[in-house]
Parts: sequence; C-alpha cells; structure tokens
Amino acid sequence: MLLGSAWSITRLASCPQPFPARDFLPRQTSACRQKALVPAKQRRSRVTRGHRAICTAQLQAADLPVSRNPHKPAKLAVFVSGGGSNFRAIHDAILTGYVQAHISAIVSDAPGCGAWAYARQAGIPTFCFPTSSKPYLDMPADTPSPLDTTTLVQVLKHQLGVEYVVLAGYLKLVPAELVREYKDAMLNIHPGLLPAFGGKGLYGLRVHKAVIASGVRFSGATVHFVDEHYDTGPILAQAVVPVHPYDTPQTLAARVLEQEHKLYPRAVAALAEGRITWRGDGVPILWSPQ
Repeated sequence: MLLGSAWSITRLASCPQPFPARDFLPRQTSACRQKALVPAKQRRSRVTRGHRAICTAQLQAADLPVSRNPHKPAKLAVFVSGGGSNFRAIHDAILTGYVQAHISAIVSDAPGCGAWAYARQAGIPTFCFPTSSKPYLDMPADTPSPLDTTTLVQVLKHQLGVEYVVLAGYLKLVPAELVREYKDAMLNIHPGLLPAFGGKGLYGLRVHKAVIASGVRFSGATVHFVDEHYDTGPILAQAVVPVHPYDTPQTLAARVLEQEHKLYPRAVAALAEGRITWRGDGVPILWSPQ
C-alpha cells in the first residue's frame, strides 16, 4: 500500500464528502418557512462540487509538473555502501524502460561491496568517496583513489553532467556542499516510516529491531529528499506493511524490502521525468504519469 504525497489529478474526483449520505434532508424555504424535502442526490452533488473546488484550489497552489524531453534520459549518480538491492532494482527498471534515466556513476565508501562489483560488471563508472585516513577493506586492486567533496562535485556536476543523486543504502552523511549542489534533486530511501525510527545510527536491522520493540502495528519504507541531516528531508512517498506479533527483525526487513523495490523505482521515475512539484508549504507532490 502506497501512501504519502503520491497525488494525481484524478484524485479530485474522489475528494471525501464532509456529510453522511441520507435519503432526504429537511430544509426551510425562504418563501413560506415550511419544511421541504431535498433529494440526497441533489444535495450531495452541491456538497461534492464545493468540496472539489477546495481540493482544486489546494492543488493549484503547486505548479503543474513540466515533463522532461522523453528522448533525453536523466543522468543519475547512485551512492551505495552494501549489497545494493535497491540500486539493482532501479537499474532493472531503467533497462526495462520504466525509469527514463541513465546511471552515469556509482559512488561508494565501500569499494569492495556487492553493489560496487555489480556496477563494474554492468560497465558503470565507479568512484570512491569520501577520503579516509583508514585503509578501505577488501578494496579491489584497480580501485581509483578516493575523492574529496570538492572533486566529487566537479566530477559529477561538470564532467559527467549528473542531474540527480540517488542514495541506495549509503550509510555516510552527505556533506553539506554536495547537498546544496543537488538541492531538491537528491533522494534517499529509509526502511521505516519517517519521521519515526530515523536518525543517526538507525539503519538496516537496527530500524526493524526498534520498530518491533516499540510495539507499533505497522512499518514500511519512506522515500524522502535529502537535507544536511540524517532522515529529516521532505517526505515524497511511503509504503506500509503490517508488523506481525511474532516478527523478527529479519522477517520484517524482508517484508519492507519487497516494498522498497517497488517504491523507489517509482519515485526515481517521477524525479527523472519531472513529475515532482512542491506545494507552497514545502511538501513535495509526486504526480502520476499522464
């Protein structure tokens, strides 16, 4: 089940009616002050039109999306730290044509990870970031030297022409300089329903352990824009799963991950096609394809 700011123009027709449906409603006439019976269908029609006008005004506060040139796929950089199952899901969606994009670079703080190896096999350029005083473990012999933030911005923005950054299991805090360069153009996915169960140190199985320990009945995945802190950027879309009474962190993680692999390609597709706009109060809106 998908939640969050995934709105469509067609949702105007399903705006809730603020009054319960009844067969007839008494009404005082201005002429004789006698009660008259107004058919419920006619009354509901007036209510629906009025409420729909309110919904329309709210949506018009956000600019309608401007579609990208479909013949020019968006250029992405994907940041990874582990096995990269979400990265692979996005890459598969690109290969099938669901996501109109091209992955121009893989950036990782763990050049020996599974996502790095997959990118190398797929012929995607790989970059090591950030620089570290400690040696990287299991680093392949042909790994390029780690980049500092300024050099990485230069490579992504100016050499490769990367338009959007996608974090797919990247565990480092993204430097403020890079966040500013890709303001409103950098996404992350979190294995919990933000704003709960997020922040520094809450990632992977740690999130699912915290969810189970809290006793909540639902968990899920959240796609959000990235700001200069952990898991606090504007929420774009969410998917919800139940938490069963005898779940373990592993069983809950598997259930959430299945939704992540559906939700993230959908959000990235919208980003690449220009189907995300911003409401006046700073809430992003994901529009369905026309």
